[in-house]
Amino acid sequence: MFSSKGCVLFGLKKTDKFCRNSVSKQLAEQCSVRCMSSAARKRRTLRSAFPVLDLPLQPIHQHVYEANVRNSNACHNKYVEFSEKVKKGGGANAIARHTQRNKKLLVRDRLRLLLDDEHFLELSPFAGLGLPYGDIPSAGCLTGIGRINGLWCVFIANDATVKGGTAYPITVKKQLRAQEVAIQNRLPCVYLVDSGGAFLPLQSEIFPDKNQGGRTFYNEAIMSAMKIPQVSLVCGSCTAGGAYIPTMAEEAVMVHRIGTIFLGGPPLVKAATGEEVTPEDLGGARLHAEVSGCVDHFAWEEKEAFEYTRNIISTLNFQLPEEEEEDEEKMRKRIAEEEPLYSSQELQGLAPLSYNHTLDTKMVVSRLTDGSRFQEFKARYGTTLVTGFGKIHGHLVGIVANNGEITYEAALKGSHFVQLCDQRDVPLLFLQNTVPTAPLTLSADINSNRLKAQGSMMSAVACASVPKITVVIGGCHGADSYAMCGRAFDPNFLFLWPNARVSITAPGHSSSLFDPDDEQQEDFSRRLKEESSAFFSSGRLWDDGVILPQDTRKVVRDCLDIIKQQHYQLSTEKLQSALLRI
Repeated sequence: MFSSKGCVLFGLKKTDKFCRNSVSKQLAEQCSVRCMSSAARKRRTLRSAFPVLDLPLQPIHQHVYEANVRNSNACHNKYVEFSEKVKKGGGANAIARHTQRNKKLLVRDRLRLLLDDEHFLELSPFAGLGLPYGDIPSAGCLTGIGRINGLWCVFIANDATVKGGTAYPITVKKQLRAQEVAIQNRLPCVYLVDSGGAFLPLQSEIFPDKNQGGRTFYNEAIMSAMKIPQVSLVCGSCTAGGAYIPTMAEEAVMVHRIGTIFLGGPPLVKAATGEEVTPEDLGGARLHAEVSGCVDHFAWEEKEAFEYTRNIISTLNFQLPEEEEEDEEKMRKRIAEEEPLYSSQELQGLAPLSYNHTLDTKMVVSRLTDGSRFQEFKARYGTTLVTGFGKIHGHLVGIVANNGEITYEAALKGSHFVQLCDQRDVPLLFLQNTVPTAPLTLSADINSNRLKAQGSMMSAVACASVPKITVVIGGCHGADSYAMCGRAFDPNFLFLWPNARVSITAPGHSSSLFDPDDEQQEDFSRRLKEESSAFFSSGRLWDDGVILPQDTRKVVRDCLDIIKQQHYQLSTEKLQSALLRI
């Protein structure tokens, strides 16, 4: 009996040979795919000669530009103030206690030992500021993406100077977002654990729900199943629920006399049993390295622990592309060709004070793309939405930018372009500056057509499988923000300029939502102005951070580099071994 599919074959030599040939063919195909992908990494990308967007500032723009610069300077001062505040952590007394009494390194000093250099993409540094239960600088933990042995890795590092490392609701939210970034972009994840457990008075906002404390451990299991490497370094307390972080990681490192792992500390043991025990005997590094086996590497001091961690990362199965050597003159020439025609500092004058101070969004694009080159798509159709292709530090991206309200034609154009990028596997960059409030019209046909077209664009954005990066350069209001890949539409990264406004409608445009005699309108307008601020948004983790306009090109470059790295992991797929039956 012979089956052409080679499924169940009974005792025929011909069929045995067929099985062997079939398996050999499959292995050869998989090998050829890997060889092709390896060769593809060495090929140069297609050359492009996109048209140059030569859009200098005109005299007619000067008064708007100057007003925007004044507002950008005020926003910049606030940005610097917030940055200095979060870098102080829990304050001078907490820092002294952490370093002198507890003999521990500060979290930023730990990152200097972990990462290749001090250049890393920090996520949501202003999270935790201005919350109802007080300021929690950086939400009590630093998260971001930096290079370890040349490999981009997510790090989640507790800052024990902030409330003793206690986890608040915003702390949990920030940790979950960092894990989400690791999952979305298939990045290795390193946990620097120095936590005192949950803040008990707010336990109802930390423990019970789906996207609260327990989700951290669920994500760890899912990431492991997805072959996303995770390493944990215990360099402080690891109490209660936090004790599961190192035990669920693939490899764990622990520092002698500094790191501890236990569900309940010595005070709880004494209260429950009357027994007095030291933290080291109850859950120290020696116990877990020699007796329980909860950790894999014992370090006498923190510096040694970070060497262990970096060595573990070097064992991960990634094959990064070799950097081509080039002489200094060629490098200078290449960098000069890549830079936009206009200074990125001019973006401060293109960051709108309000929607009425918005200049042509192509001026923003021309200050972001390599050589200010941009291949526009459907330039004469749906002109209130700018779409097209450009390169940022050599990465090809599809750019979608607001240039007015998303009309029926603009939405159809946006839907077409997003699907085109999805078909070609080109990442999308959204530059969002939506209209202050939904446009009103008496025509039922215009309303219904616009709704259908915008729904089509939302579907295209939601279903696009390519990476998406969103930068809010002005307003983020109403349904237009969804079509422009707002937070709810799950972009890989979302950043705000300091002048950005995030709200259901822009401040000063809420009158259409209330009756003329409604007394609540004035109170709502006041709240809207306060709650739509970029810093209010970032304090609640509605984004991945506030970035300065002049830094946008560098931040987008890092994001594109980070997203691309997943293609260099060799162990995402594994051939299943044959099932042996006795």
